[in-house]
Amino acid sequence: MKLDGRVAVVTGAGSGMGRAMIEEFHAEGATVVAVDIRQDAAQATIDDLGGNSRGLALAADVSDEADAERVVGEVVSQFGRLDVLCNNAGVLDDYTTALDTTTELWNRVIGVNLGGAFFFSRAALPQMISQGKGAIINTASISAFVAGGGGAAYTASKHGVLGLTKQLAFDYGKHGIRANAICPGAIHTGMTGHLLTPEGANPHVDAAVAATPAGRWGTPQEIAHMALFLASDDAAFIHGAAFTVDGGWVLP
Repeated sequence: MKLDGRVAVVTGAGSGMGRAMIEEFHAEGATVVAVDIRQDAAQATIDDLGGNSRGLALAADVSDEADAERVVGEVVSQFGRLDVLCNNAGVLDDYTTALDTTTELWNRVIGVNLGGAFFFSRAALPQMISQGKGAIINTASISAFVAGGGGAAYTASKHGVLGLTKQLAFDYGKHGIRANAICPGAIHTGMTGHLLTPEGANPHVDAAVAATPAGRWGTPQEIAHMALFLASDDAAFIHGAAFTVDGGWVLP
């Protein structure tokens, strides 16, 4: 029970990697808060944990700073603490190049992927500082290192998430707060499922996945295992690191 007595908040928890993180944390003793833009999706994640689950479902738009403050305030009011924050919510840009990226698409992708991580971290930091301990885990991407994993907005946003992670670690490590990033490769989730269909197949992605040492898509549970490690005291000496969970995509 590596997270016994702790409170963990996961954004984008209605499906995919976020849902898997909630399940993993709950199994290890945490009280879990599933945050999703859809209340019904967040509630389904909590309901599936069982009738006596230690959990709460909250709806929020992570790109809205007021929503971030509201969610964190409600968590602290109800549970008295906040130990783990997983900024996992994200959106794709369908490999849109810069010339084809509209201002609306740019603002949405940057707002959710980077703005969400910033707003929720900023909201959670005062409580974590007061506790003298906390773990922030940001879902970045292999697109934080290389081009081709997304379009212009997505790649820029994930580079930004990694930079934010490092700065959080630098500024708040002295307060007992650890900030680290997970950089998934091709993970089979609801958000990426269309890439596995003939209609949505992307030759670049197919070739990249086939060329990895793993030779396959990853699962949400494989990301959740890394999140559990970073949330636990097993990672007590890890600050500002980026962990690729990508089947070896970025090895070359």
